[in-house]
Amino acid sequence: MQIMIYVFKTSVDSHAKFELASLLLDQLLPESKWNFDLEDCDNILRIDSELDIPNLILNNGIFDCIELE
Repeated sequence: MQIMIYVFKTSVDSHAKFELASLLLDQLLPESKWNFDLEDCDNILRIDSELDIPNLILNNGIFDCIELE
């Protein structure tokens, strides 16, 4: 399967939210690479994965995110 790169605008704007989001992402995506850019005004989350990420992430209940195209 091909690795896809997904980019999301998120509501992760603090260290506490980052910690919660990190726990969720590590649990949902143990084989994927991901990172947040909290210096960006959109609090970008970038994920490199073979999985269909939008369905896993968009309705996670911990933080809001919108896939950017």
